[in-house]
Order: sequence, then structure tokens, then C-alpha cells
Amino acid sequence: MKPDAAARTYEVRTYGCQMNVHDSERLSGLLEDAGYLAAPEGEQADVVVFNTCAVRENADNRLYGNLGHLAPVKARRPGMQIAVGGCMAQKDRDTVVKRAPWVDVVFGTHNIGSLPALLDRARVQQDAQVEILESLDVFPSTLPTKRESAYAAWVSVSVGCNNTCTFCIVPSLRGKEKDRRPGEILAEIEALVAEGVSEITLLGQNVNAYGVEFGDRQAFSKLLRACGDIEGLERVRFTSPHPAEFTDDVIEAMAETPNVMPSLHMPLQSGSSKVLKDMRRSYRQERFLGIIERVRAALPDAAITTDIIVGFPGETEEDFQETLKVVREARFAGAFTFQYSKRPGTPAATLPDQVDQATVTDRYNRLVELVNEITWEENKRLVGRELELMVAEGEGRKDAATHRLSGRAPDNRLVHFEADFAAVDGAPRPGDMVTVQVTYAAPHHLVADGPVRALRRTRSGDAWERRVSTGGVAPKGVGLGMPGVGVPAPLPEAPVCG
Repeated sequence: MKPDAAARTYEVRTYGCQMNVHDSERLSGLLEDAGYLAAPEGEQADVVVFNTCAVRENADNRLYGNLGHLAPVKARRPGMQIAVGGCMAQKDRDTVVKRAPWVDVVFGTHNIGSLPALLDRARVQQDAQVEILESLDVFPSTLPTKRESAYAAWVSVSVGCNNTCTFCIVPSLRGKEKDRRPGEILAEIEALVAEGVSEITLLGQNVNAYGVEFGDRQAFSKLLRACGDIEGLERVRFTSPHPAEFTDDVIEAMAETPNVMPSLHMPLQSGSSKVLKDMRRSYRQERFLGIIERVRAALPDAAITTDIIVGFPGETEEDFQETLKVVREARFAGAFTFQYSKRPGTPAATLPDQVDQATVTDRYNRLVELVNEITWEENKRLVGRELELMVAEGEGRKDAATHRLSGRAPDNRLVHFEADFAAVDGAPRPGDMVTVQVTYAAPHHLVADGPVRALRRTRSGDAWERRVSTGGVAPKGVGLGMPGVGVPAPLPEAPVCG
């Protein structure tokens, strides 16, 4: 719909995992399709949408704290509306409006397409609208979208999860796994590439279980290989797989499909087979290390990252030492580490032998120290190596001060490189490719000082330039996020359902 001069403005605030980032792009697209305009930076929006996460214990406090901050703002702005969606809304339902009665709309994970109609209804009826569905209404990828990035995109292959991990609330909020048909996924990717996108990330709560709904256990590896046939698609990533269902055909497809990148996020959660059993994770330490070994044999330069939880109920010091053992053997390129957070409604919340906080904190600190030591050692091995980077937008927080730009290597490592273009024809744009030589390694990033060695202008760079020239804006950050580990948005500060 073409907006008029009186069009209302909106802001979507995103918390949590990549699926929420994907959904928020759809929420923005729906609102713009209904005539809303994105609020200019620094201006208060007429409609504020919270797309929430429920994985961590402090998610409740953060949401209701932010809603509390908006209450006096709304009181001063007649007509302002506040909507709450996502996993917290699916969990709390009408509790949201009981705790924050100034909220106008509450919608769940299964009906994000209803947001514009719910806002209209709340405005007309002058009453809060709470609509929570128990199953998926419309697959999110079929809805209008406003992508954060001109050069990289999320593509959902499935939603929901069939696993029953005892610590995870996601399956009860996202529902059972629903798979898209391969043809729909590939058609979306081809359309994105036609718009200038050159990197896609295939997205699902348990991405390598893709195909379970239509009975093809090798559907995900076939999908990866099909991505290799799409002209103009330079980089393919995926997240997050599950070790129990990560099969050799996927490893072979990764190794044999040139545009599938040598990066893998493989959630460990614990290195103790006893704790893994208590978590209801259907693999054990030996299987996990076997996957790592086979991946490294097929892709020697692969960067493997993981999720680890410490302090799960019943975890002993011996169990924790098993986790440290796996970290030493797997030599992860990065790890998202978490202190166990009790979530009401999950089986783990009522398990005996909850670990005391002092012990959890001590183990967490020791784990982080080991992870940082190993990631630094692994990064130092890359000093002196030439890497081709996709130039990124908004990933280097200190780029302006250090006179550097930032980009992602094929293995997804973040590289800050000197803005010295004396040896190439002009400056790169986000989405363009540059070749640099690594000169320094830190635990969580690389630095490449010295002249850029090669510049390859791309259709993605052209797309970014078109977006900027027509008034496009740089993407806003994602709440609850860790330092960026991917384009176009960071991995979660919460264990995903992997």
C-alpha cells in the first residue's frame, strides 16, 4: 500500500534467536504493506512491536522492564500502540496485558501475519487484542518482508522442533516441525539472488531434520546441493543442526558443493554423556566427537562453533571435566556459553540436585577461559593467510575510530581490515568481495592491516548502493545478541533448539 502524508510510523524490537530475526523482517514487511513507515532513527514510533524470546530466565524481566519504560511515553502520546509477539507472548498470553495493561496487542509465534489487523481492531475497539494460535497459520516466508540486508538473507526451511530437550521451552512455543517443500525454498532463494543477494543462511530450529514431514531423510543434503546450482549465489550457510541427526550425506554435500561455506554451528550443550542423557539429548560424547572428526576430515579448514550449558541439574565436577575435555579435543572456533537457566514449564525445572550458583559461576568462568584460550590459538594459525571477505555493514563497532572496515571470511570469522585501497580500483561497498592478508589475531576476531590486495565488485554491492541511493537505512541491532557471528544478524545469546 502506498503510504500517505499521515502514515503512522513503526519500530520492531527483536530479542533472541535467528528465527526471531527472520520473523521480524516479516513483521516489518507486513506493516509497510499496510501503509506504515519505519520510524526515523531517534524518533519515537507510533507503533512499537516487541518480538520476544523466552529461552533465558531474565527474558521476562527484560520484556516487562522495557514495557514499563514505554508506559509514560504512551501516556503522553495519544494513539500510540504497543504490540508484543514472539515466544514470550506465546508463553504468557493474556498475562502480558495483566502485567502491562497499556499493551494493545499480544500475538504468538503462529500468527505473525495477523499483526496489522490486530492493531486496527485494538484502535477501533479501544481494547487490548490477544490472539494466540496453537498451530501455524501461514508459513512466515510467504509473508511480505523487509530485509535488514541488501546482500545477505535468512531463508527458513522449517519451523518448530520435534525434540524434547528437558531444558528447552522452544518446542512448546514454536510447535512441532513443519517443513517447506524444496521447490518453494529454492524459488525464494532464486528470487533473492535476482534482487542482488549473494549469501543465504538456511534456517530452522533443527535444520538437518528437514524432510521429516515428507519422509526424505536426505532432503537437507539434497537442498544444499541444489543451492550449488543457483547462479549468482556465492555463499550458503545453515543453522542450527542437531548432532543426533547430522549425517554423513550432509558432510559430503558441504565438502562437494563449492558455495556451501566451511562453517558449522554444532550445539554440544554438555560433554558429559550422563548430563546429555538427563537433558534428553539423543547423542553422547563419542558420537559428537565422531561428527567433529568426520567434518574436519572432509573440510580441514572448517570453523566449528557450538553452544554449551554449565550447571545443568545434577552436573558434577566430573561431568564438567568431561565438557572441558570435549572443548579441548574439538577445538571450537567459538562457543556460546551459558549458565543453566531454570525455565518454568520445562522438565529440567523440577529436576533434583539443582547446582548452587557459586559452583555454576565458577565452572562458567573456567569454561570461558578455556574457550577463549583455544579460539585465540586457532585464530593465530590464520595470521599471514590471505582471505576473501564479504564486506559487511555495521559489524565493526570501532571501524570509524580505527579507520577499518569489516567483513566475513568463508568460515564466518569476523575480520577487521584497513581501509587502504591504494592497490585496488576504489573502495568496496557492503556485499563486495575483498582479498586481505591477516596480520593479527584476537580471541574473537582477526585484523588485516595493510593494503587491500584485491577487490571484486558484486551484484550485492550494486544492490546495497541502490538501497542507499533510494533512502534505505542501515540495519538496527538485535537485542540479547552476542558479538556478531554471521550475516545479516548475530547468533543468539540463548541456546537454540539444536
